[in-house]
Amino acid sequence: MQSRITGTTMPVLEIGLEPGDVIVAAPGELSWMTANVQMRTTTATAGARGLWGAITRAVSGGGLFMTEFATAGGQGAVAFAAKVPGQIMPVEVQPGRGYLVHRHGFLCATQGVELTMALQRSLGAGIFGGEGFVLQRLGGTCAAWVELGGEIVSHDLAPGETLLVHPGHVGMFEESVSFDITTIRGITNAIFGGDGLFLVQLTGPGRIWLQTLTMPNLAHALMPYMGRSEAGTAQTVEAGAAGAVLRNIFGGQR
Repeated sequence: MQSRITGTTMPVLEIGLEPGDVIVAAPGELSWMTANVQMRTTTATAGARGLWGAITRAVSGGGLFMTEFATAGGQGAVAFAAKVPGQIMPVEVQPGRGYLVHRHGFLCATQGVELTMALQRSLGAGIFGGEGFVLQRLGGTCAAWVELGGEIVSHDLAPGETLLVHPGHVGMFEESVSFDITTIRGITNAIFGGDGLFLVQLTGPGRIWLQTLTMPNLAHALMPYMGRSEAGTAQTVEAGAAGAVLRNIFGGQR
């Protein structure tokens, strides 16, 4: 199996498949493929053990159904293009070396990936923390590709070293990094600062990847150029967390 990432602002991942190779992708990610590539959409993949495993994967942003791509004979190819300006990052996942990824970061992986939901320790704070509450955990043994928004800034945190990050800018980090939700310090800062009430607290050891582009910021920037009806719909979707979960469960567009 060979892979190639082409482009800069809106990259595309192209994967060449040999007989026996299988690629597992989130729903709605396919861009193009050769005619001899077959698709198999199922809940029983990406490490899901029964219906509950598929549901928790869906809540984390992966989708209740996942799609497997394999060649029917000979060499084939499949491609996945970025949906927003940003980067596609390849990672090698091994037992004891997994990654936690932002809610819609998983793009695809080879067979052997285990995609589950990761929760931080403080449940109550996480509920109010919004984007920082639900993360995807990449485990198993596989090669995987993650989509991050905008430019990527990485940091290597030493043991005990902590960085406070706005939830939307958390792109990915190694599972050795512990994370929690903490409040903005100072009542005036929290109420009038315009940065929300919560930050993600990332503590080393391990590497973290931060993304400069967040979907809420992108939607806010585009709002003046949208019609009144479209703007109202966007606000409704943003407010309806339950609707977003249902779209992920049934494999809708993200």
